[in-house]
Amino acid sequence: MYHLFDYLDKIFDIPGGVMFKSLSFRAGASIVLALLIGIIFGRKIISYLHRKQVGEDVRNLGLEGQMQKKGTPTMGGIIIIASILIPTLLLCDLTNIYVQLMIIATIWLGFIGFLDDYIKVFRKNKDGLKGRFKIVGQVGLGIIVGTVMCFNQDIVVKDRVAVSHISVDTLSVQSPVQSEARSKTYVDVEDKSTRTTIPFIKNNEFDYSWLVPTSNKYHDTLTWIIYILAATFIITAVSNGANLSDGLDGLTTGVASSIVIVLGILAYLSGNIIYADYLNIMYIPNSGELVVFTGAFAGAMFGFLWYNCYPAQIFMGDTGSLAIGGMIAVLALLIRKELLLPILCGVFLIENLSVIIQVGYFKYTRKRFGEGKRLLLMSPLHHHYQKRGFPESKIVVRFWIVQLLLAAVTLITLKIR
Repeated sequence: MYHLFDYLDKIFDIPGGVMFKSLSFRAGASIVLALLIGIIFGRKIISYLHRKQVGEDVRNLGLEGQMQKKGTPTMGGIIIIASILIPTLLLCDLTNIYVQLMIIATIWLGFIGFLDDYIKVFRKNKDGLKGRFKIVGQVGLGIIVGTVMCFNQDIVVKDRVAVSHISVDTLSVQSPVQSEARSKTYVDVEDKSTRTTIPFIKNNEFDYSWLVPTSNKYHDTLTWIIYILAATFIITAVSNGANLSDGLDGLTTGVASSIVIVLGILAYLSGNIIYADYLNIMYIPNSGELVVFTGAFAGAMFGFLWYNCYPAQIFMGDTGSLAIGGMIAVLALLIRKELLLPILCGVFLIENLSVIIQVGYFKYTRKRFGEGKRLLLMSPLHHHYQKRGFPESKIVVRFWIVQLLLAAVTLITLKIR
């Protein structure tokens, strides 16, 4: 629709054609369209999965209300992915490299998650897709994102550099301070770099190339490898964090919604030269188009939450959770805000750490004392609170509140800088 109306407006000058060039209009339309797709077609997909008996095989872990969820349709991530891709393909500028990368990331991770769910549901293998294949898929996406970010000529950062032009004639009639102030101009300089924003610190972005000595003849290659490793780690960590959080009705969906909204705001600010200059953040040309994608992403989350809230009528499965976490990570990488993820994705981080600490402490105590001990009643963290007797809906809402607080802190960091 974006390209169609752009063409028609140039040929026929049709009324309202310019509207489809408006970022705010297309972002709003993508939210509405994704939400409607999720609600309207979600019902049909749930009915279809019921007929095919594509239900969750729940293991009895002694959690209250857990066995009542047995048989609830899973693989609902199909609804999320469709709700994201359809508005994106209809409303985005498809020549934009950032949009292209997000489409690739959505399909790529959605396919990995789908394979995992397919093996669990149809092949009756509770282990699903083997971990090494998931890692291979995440590394593959890291290579794609890292390579494009490092070498694609459409991905640049623009800096506003002050240039002084002081002439002898000017100095003869004005004071030195006045002449320098009035003769200083600003020039936008494009920079092909792997820089990223450091939270809380002003005028000091981190560049991955700093990790390689400039005298090294393989400087560019080593920078590319380091960036790929960083991208892969971030994609894997956030993707698995979202996957681990998907254990209570509406938990991952609600948490991801506020994360995506914040990333959409950051994409808009980074892609607008006026706001980027005012907030002293990197101006990333053409990254504003990601606002349309994040609009579809947020709309898809709310549309799925319509059926996923307590008591859930459908679960997203790995088809949704792996894709959601991975898309959030890639979005942050594209707008160079990945160092904000420990704050913004704090809930996912804590869920990840709770599992790592629980397993690590159990192995350590078993090796040291001959008997494994646990710090939590159960991991991930949300199951610990279930074991303590908290109602599921209360845990979910409180996690949402914590996530909203983290989202607010993330936005505040822009002004603190």
